[in-house]
Amino acid sequence: VQLQASGGGLVQAGGSLRLSCAASGFTFDDWAIGWFRQAPGKEREGVSCFSTSDGSTYFADSVKGRFTISSDNAKNTVYLQMNSLKPEDTAVYYCAVEAGPCRDYEYDEFEADDYDYWGQGTLVTVSS
Repeated sequence: VQLQASGGGLVQAGGSLRLSCAASGFTFDDWAIGWFRQAPGKEREGVSCFSTSDGSTYFADSVKGRFTISSDNAKNTVYLQMNSLKPEDTAVYYCAVEAGPCRDYEYDEFEADDYDYWGQGTLVTVSS
């Protein structure tokens, strides 16, 4: 299983970026694709989850209404569209996978330790 995250960069506050997570080495049938971020000096934070089985999604409150997620199953790629970016969104963003659908994060903690495979991070910097 390999994951490659890309699409990070420098953007002004209010701008947009689209991150990609390209997956290989497994079929895109029943996995949870999680997006996490880690800002300097802070713990890794769960941002969003996408279930490849049914397309269901979860967004952390900090990004809800600003971020969306989509997939291209033919390319085994998941996209995180980030709009209305804020300086506090600055972080290294990672994608990761866990077998099965996204957990019910309304009740479960969005824990990085639950995810089995990780891609390298992509840096997002939002200037004020």
